[in-house]
Amino acid sequence: MVRVGLIGFGLAGQAFHAPMIRGVEGMELACVLERHGSNSKARYPEVRVARTLDEMLSDKSIGLCVVATPNDSHFSYARACLEAGRDVVVDKPFTPTMADAEQLVRLAAERGRLISVYQDRRWDGAFLTVKKLVNSGALGRVAEYDVHFDRFRLEPKPSAWREQAEFPAAGVLWDLGPHLIDGALVLFGEPQTIFAAALRQREESRIDDSFDVIMQYPRVRATLCARIIAYAPGPHLLLHGTEGSFVKYGMDPQEEILRSPRCPDGHDWGADWGMEPEERWGTLSRVGEEPRKVETERGDYRGFYANMRDAIEKKAPLDVTPQQALRTMRGVLLAHKSSREGRVVRWDEAVE
Repeated sequence: MVRVGLIGFGLAGQAFHAPMIRGVEGMELACVLERHGSNSKARYPEVRVARTLDEMLSDKSIGLCVVATPNDSHFSYARACLEAGRDVVVDKPFTPTMADAEQLVRLAAERGRLISVYQDRRWDGAFLTVKKLVNSGALGRVAEYDVHFDRFRLEPKPSAWREQAEFPAAGVLWDLGPHLIDGALVLFGEPQTIFAAALRQREESRIDDSFDVIMQYPRVRATLCARIIAYAPGPHLLLHGTEGSFVKYGMDPQEEILRSPRCPDGHDWGADWGMEPEERWGTLSRVGEEPRKVETERGDYRGFYANMRDAIEKKAPLDVTPQQALRTMRGVLLAHKSSREGRVVRWDEAVE
């Protein structure tokens, strides 16, 4: 049994980590570090609550620590947990700087511990579908990959640290960028160049609330977009290849449920978890064939923690490796650099 200590019980801890940990067989949510309040105790009365990291780490049976705090504290919490001999998962983004991320990776290697960054979007049903199509050759040689995360919210949240300009690693490029950049890296590897624009679409926004990132490969262009003013969103995914195209509307259904009162608990999430109705399947149009619907693969964010459990028990390699985490960090930092300087940047340029 992998006993887990969860650090932080805000949105990330409540919706994206605690349910996954409790939903994976062979894992136990043993303790939540919640410095103030008792939200975790109200939801999970049987789970111990700690007020300090030392209090959490005093339980030597906790082998995995999950850092789900605001971005500016990722490094300090992860370092302390590694130094205490624990394996570590850090919510994205890894850290605000490349130097901090590299230090954590070195420390984990020195201490013989695992470290990974939470990339649950690899277990989106739509992403799994696209990955399968690309790998199968159904589209031929892929020439274009477009992905959109579109939302419609006209007013900023005044109390949200992610929307405060003075907060380290705030803004939507730091928030959603790691997901989209990681996805392109999984599908196509490292690009030659990146061009990005971090945008403020709302009049009241103090920091970027939308972005465009273009990752250019020798024969593939990956265009990654997030919008905050998109009342009628366009396709979520669009791919063009030498033998056809694939278009998919609608986001994965898991997040909406996880953020709602319908959030599941325990191991049984129902036979239909992560499945999409046929009307939301994507359409594959191949040269010389009639367009047809492609059933969306089952999505299940629990896959990340199931793999983490197996890696800890030495039954499988990590799906999200430290090297991949550093690669995604490089992509995010280069996108910010490109946006600041208004130019195309090379993948091998220096980052902070």
